[in-house]
Formats: sequence, C-alpha cells, structure tokens
Amino acid sequence: MADMLVKLYHITEDPALYEHLAQKGVRIMRAMAMDRDQVLRFVEEEFGEGWKNEAAYAFTGHPITCYIAVKEQKVIGFACYDVTAKNFFGPIGVLTSERGARIGEALMKKCLLSMRADGYGYAVIGWVGPTSFYEKTVGATLIPDSFPGVYQDMSGYHPGMEG
Repeated sequence: MADMLVKLYHITEDPALYEHLAQKGVRIMRAMAMDRDQVLRFVEEEFGEGWKNEAAYAFTGHPITCYIAVKEQKVIGFACYDVTAKNFFGPIGVLTSERGARIGEALMKKCLLSMRADGYGYAVIGWVGPTSFYEKTVGATLIPDSFPGVYQDMSGYHPGMEG
C-alpha cells in the first residue's frame, strides 16, 4: 500500500458540507481530552488495536490532533493527523452504517486544514487503501516507491507488510 501526497494549499473550508451534515444530526469537531476514552473505545471496536494506538497519540499534545463525528451523543467517525509521523494524515474511519454520507470527507478536510494552519504545505496520507476516495476528494496523488515508507522500521506484525 503506497502513500499519497496532498497539496494543502488547494484545500478549502466547506461550510455547506458541515451544514449538510448538521441537518442530518452529525457534528464534526476537534476531540477534547474528555472524549479520549469514548473515541479510543470506538476506534478499537470498529478498526482494531493498531489504529487505537495511533489515535491515542493524538490525545498527547495540545491541541489534540483528532477530529470526531458525533451523532446522537455517540462517536460515529474519527480522523487524526501527526500521529504516525509528523506531516502524516490518518488514520481515518467512519462507522460502516454511516459511510457514503460525506462524513469521512468532512473529517479529513478538518484535519488537512488544521495541518495547513500549523504551517504544512503538503500532507502525506500513509498506507492508502481506497486511493480513488483521496484522489477525488482532495486531489491526492500516489507517491512512487513509497511502500513501506516510514513503516519499514516498526516492530511487531503489521498487516500488509508480509508481501
């Protein structure tokens, strides 16, 4: 799985998207310290321990580098940045039953805009699975010869690394 590159100076705020989601009862917001346990429980239950460990790192700094989607007082999606490595976006995940509603797009854009505000010109999306989503949504491009990239020296078993 290759990495992708995003030009952050091309990412723009999308108030209509956030209003569309708000009308469906979905709020997109930066996670707060008090959200930590609920977010990490959600991430582990829906996406596994590896992503939970990455998301946990998002809660160690100030500001917290995790955005969440909340509906009916429950976390239904999350996205993090600067957790795998500096200048990296991800992981990102949305509850299966909520996919296709542009929640992932909204979470990703909030993270990418925060990265731009932090001074980054570009963002790396590591170990991309659905490349078409990132190409279409934020104009991301594949980085040639980027596998396994920053993940090559990680210890332990990592799915996808064996081949």
